[in-house]
Amino acid sequence: MKTRQRTVLAALAMTTGLVLTLAGCGGDDVKADPKSSASPKQTTGQNAGDQPSSSQPTSQALAEVKNKDITLTVDSAKRDQGGFLTLSGKVTNGGGEFWTATGWRGDEREVSFNGASMAGASVVDKTGKKKYLILRDTQGRCLCTKFEGGGVKAGQSVEWYAQFPSPPEGTTNVDFQVGDMPPAAVDITEGE
Repeated sequence: MKTRQRTVLAALAMTTGLVLTLAGCGGDDVKADPKSSASPKQTTGQNAGDQPSSSQPTSQALAEVKNKDITLTVDSAKRDQGGFLTLSGKVTNGGGEFWTATGWRGDEREVSFNGASMAGASVVDKTGKKKYLILRDTQGRCLCTKFEGGGVKAGQSVEWYAQFPSPPEGTTNVDFQVGDMPPAAVDITEGE
């Protein structure tokens, strides 16, 4: 009987620790996955001759990059005291067809089952010459947005977030990249 009680207490302690760890990773900046009633179609809206392009950010955004009909805006890049870097912004589909985000899920085996998500995102510290991959929980789920319905409807914007290990405190600028989008240079701010 005592062995069973110890097993139950140990399982409870491990579960509590995992929940507290995951809650600490979220920070105040993390936005919940957007809810959308989009129904996926198997079109990407990409033309073979289209080239990625980069543009100046809007007045509120830290960075904005475009590729074909998709515009990715980075509105926030905050380093928190827990050692995490959380980026967030919007993805806008300026085209006339549903855009599927399957190319953004990443090639790594660990994150490939995340489906249409930001799981393939990375940040690069050019000064420290280091690339940081998206954070994951113990079951391989990315700490990032998963697009409801598999993507973004034509003419709509969806909020996103992605969480990474934080570069060293001396690093104040990183390049954010996901899928076939050009890199977006962003300045890091210190969170609370």
